[in-house]
Amino acid sequence: MSHKPDVLTLIEQSYASLSPSARTIAQYLQRHPLAIVSQSSAEIASNTSTSKATVSRFFRQLGFDSQQDAKQAQLALRSSGVPIALHTEQESNHTEQEFTNLSLTFAGLNDDTLRAITHQLAYASRVTLIGFRNAYPLALHFRQQLQQIRSHVRLLPQPGQTLAEDLQDTQDDEVVVLFGLRRRPRGFKHIVASLEGKNTLLITDPSGQIYNQQVSHALVCYLGEESPFDSYAAPMSLIAILCNQLFRHFGERAHKRTQAIAHLYDELEELEP
Repeated sequence: MSHKPDVLTLIEQSYASLSPSARTIAQYLQRHPLAIVSQSSAEIASNTSTSKATVSRFFRQLGFDSQQDAKQAQLALRSSGVPIALHTEQESNHTEQEFTNLSLTFAGLNDDTLRAITHQLAYASRVTLIGFRNAYPLALHFRQQLQQIRSHVRLLPQPGQTLAEDLQDTQDDEVVVLFGLRRRPRGFKHIVASLEGKNTLLITDPSGQIYNQQVSHALVCYLGEESPFDSYAAPMSLIAILCNQLFRHFGERAHKRTQAIAHLYDELEELEP
């Protein structure tokens, strides 16, 4: 998906052609970028000793219909995952944001769906985890946790490798866990299409719900939009929920496997005592 450049980029590109009064507005917004989303045209005009008409002409010269159009463009960029600050540090409360993200994520979890997913993860011939960009560490962590509980867990894509060969080998009784968090790679939709009809679990943010009908299950995680960068606390917590449920599902079988792995840690001297 292509996006219009953010307002600050457009200001930089257009600066040479701006009038003196428009440059005053440009400089103000460069010093106070949050004003783009937090102030009205009248407030920007007052803070730059210009007029609302001048502010309107300024944003039209950048390619927007109005200041409100520019504001919505900035908000849309942040919603797509582009790191843009929408609030001052004083206005942002990280703890409250994280609680909100976790609360929204947990509120959308259905117990029956979680039980069904746990059953599939328990009895699949193999579990394949696929993640790209910032989702790759999530898939890697999920793999490490699952391997404590069950065998035959693989992570894709392998470094420097393509996916076609491995996806061709996907078995009918295999579960594919696909991480599709925002700013997904361009070919993501083709990967989803290639897995249609398979036992596929999609872990995504709200924007990934467009794929709901193409996967077996979709679990939505909230990443926040108040801060410049996304938070992955919710998907990490979801991974913990799934792994803990699977451990309890296996019971003694899971305990024996974790104990055997712990003994190997000792024999190989891989972990600190």
